[in-house]
Amino acid sequence: MKKIRPYILAETNWKSIKDADFQIAVLPWGATEAHNYHLPYATDVIEGTAIAEEAGKIAWEQGAKVIILPTIPFGVNTGQTDIYLDMNLNPSTQFAILKDLIAVLNRQGIKKFMLLNSHGGNNWKSIIRELGLLYPEMFLCVGEWVKVVDRNDFFDDPGDHADEMETSLILHLAPELVLPKEDWGDGAEKKNKIAAFNEGWVWAERPWSKISVDTGVGNPKESSKEKGERFFNAICKKFGDLILEISNAEIDDLYE
Repeated sequence: MKKIRPYILAETNWKSIKDADFQIAVLPWGATEAHNYHLPYATDVIEGTAIAEEAGKIAWEQGAKVIILPTIPFGVNTGQTDIYLDMNLNPSTQFAILKDLIAVLNRQGIKKFMLLNSHGGNNWKSIIRELGLLYPEMFLCVGEWVKVVDRNDFFDDPGDHADEMETSLILHLAPELVLPKEDWGDGAEKKNKIAAFNEGWVWAERPWSKISVDTGVGNPKESSKEKGERFFNAICKKFGDLILEISNAEIDDLYE
């Protein structure tokens, strides 16, 4: 029988937390979108949820007063409007949702908040800046799990989307949702003809169906469950330690 995890809001109960004193709330935020031919639409949700929960466990077991909130399953997919059932939330909608949730935390005395981002199309800096003006007594931060460790230390050919990295992660986290290898696309990406966009100092949104036939970016052929497990564990350890550090920190005394 599965044991209730007291740091997971979706699993715990009023009796257990009515007198609790949580110091930090963590909100995973994903997306619902195609991931090559072979990975589930909920790939970003599965990854973000698993990382937040495992990191929360690591922090909790070291004494952190952390609560993991339920994952938001929809993200910004404005460049994928023609890809069937890729679900989109506009940034202004994300702002409204996040504002309401942070208002709850602030009202109930949980003054530290981490958004754990699990989708490349979500861009949080401007939203967090504006919410910081509305709630100056709150400590707000964003964690990007994909940036925690160097992918090149774990994968032979890390890409950008539904690649060796993500396929390996889902082979570890939810292998029953991965199609057989013969169904995997090669994740070939078409580059912009204007060099500056590929050099990274100018940006335009990529119309996804024009840059990828199979919706993947990066070849997943060398993926394995073992690679995914090593990568997952490395990310969760660093995030768990960070959650503990923020939980214990004095937010008015962070700089020296």
